[in-house]
Amino acid sequence: MEELIAKKYIKALGEGADLEAMQNMASLFAALSDAFSESKFHTVMMSPNVATSDKESILLEALKDTKSQKIENFIKLIVENKRIDIIPAIATELQKRVAQMSKTYEGVVYSDDAIADDVLSQLSEGLGKRFDATISLKAVKSDFNGIKVGVESLGVEINFSKDRIDGQMIDHIIKAI
Repeated sequence: MEELIAKKYIKALGEGADLEAMQNMASLFAALSDAFSESKFHTVMMSPNVATSDKESILLEALKDTKSQKIENFIKLIVENKRIDIIPAIATELQKRVAQMSKTYEGVVYSDDAIADDVLSQLSEGLGKRFDATISLKAVKSDFNGIKVGVESLGVEINFSKDRIDGQMIDHIIKAI
């Protein structure tokens, strides 16, 4: 639900903004999102005992170096509509929007074996050609019996399961006999 609300706010915020402006907004909201991960900050922002004007001034103080009237008005609007809790979702959606605008995505390769850097670069290049984008992949060791490639912001997941391939080979051999 928060993602849907965040998308509506981002649509309004990003209207007419170029890539550089969106990157700046994404970094600002990423910093605010990081602040929300601190329990004391989160408690203060979500407390009904703290006045909304105090919450607004705390958020605006955190963004005092931006000197952007648009961002300040946006923060005031969020506070006025009691939507402070969606700031982390806004940060995530802004990062996705920047990735879409720049066609630069990050993905993860899960495998039970170590994956060489040259294999990761080949996978990145292949996926990049397929989706006309720049994709960077990082390897994560997991208990998945095979290889799974996921690029969440593109909505792509590819997996090669050793168990499934073994089963298909056995089925093919049995049919051949």
